[in-house]
Amino acid sequence: MTGVGGGIFIVPILTFFYGFVVNNATGTSLTTIISTAIASAINYAEQKRIYYKTGLILIVTTAPGAYLGAWVAEIMKERLLGLVFGVFLVLVATRMLISVVRRRTQDKTGTAMTDEELVKSGKIIVIGAGLSFFGGFASGLLGIGGGTLIVPIMTLAMGMPIHLATATSMFTMIFTSISGVARYYQASLINFPVALLFATGTVIGAQVGAYTSKKISGRNLSLIFGIMLMVAGVNMILKYM
Repeated sequence: MTGVGGGIFIVPILTFFYGFVVNNATGTSLTTIISTAIASAINYAEQKRIYYKTGLILIVTTAPGAYLGAWVAEIMKERLLGLVFGVFLVLVATRMLISVVRRRTQDKTGTAMTDEELVKSGKIIVIGAGLSFFGGFASGLLGIGGGTLIVPIMTLAMGMPIHLATATSMFTMIFTSISGVARYYQASLINFPVALLFATGTVIGAQVGAYTSKKISGRNLSLIFGIMLMVAGVNMILKYM
């Protein structure tokens, strides 16, 4: 529904309830997200909400960022990685909520730049691609898919309506997650049976979320996104304080 992949819930679930070490949880989560992203992208493609050209340009920076992030996660201490995860989510949530309150975000799908116009925009697409590297890095480091940064980048820095941003984010997430998983696999930090089990549920949830999102206003979708991140971030900080 919000274009974030589900890792902000999967990682805490694996650490809180299943006793996973954080970097093993992030690797397993990112593996699960591949299936989630594919399922969501198929649904969004049918709704014609994906900016494929823009997404492919962003993948050029998000994919290597995810690989690097996964490598850093491999060597970080568990407590530090957990705190970084929590603080990161709280900061992004705060930025999104402030934006909603100040600008009273409205749906802009009718007046938004087309995919081709955005690709040809020059400065906007360059800024988006540059910032998206950090979205990919966060994806690999925290096992979250990258949407927690990519969606705000698309909406706040690139001017995309959130309904298009969430859809395009899930498309890019397929390739970003695969890149990060490649590194986690090399480090033997993926529990494949658990990833498969979780994927069964997330694929179904992704279909429901993608369908539901088109029935919610842009402002309310942004509010849901921000509140969801805030709750998950606070939970992680409390766990590792």
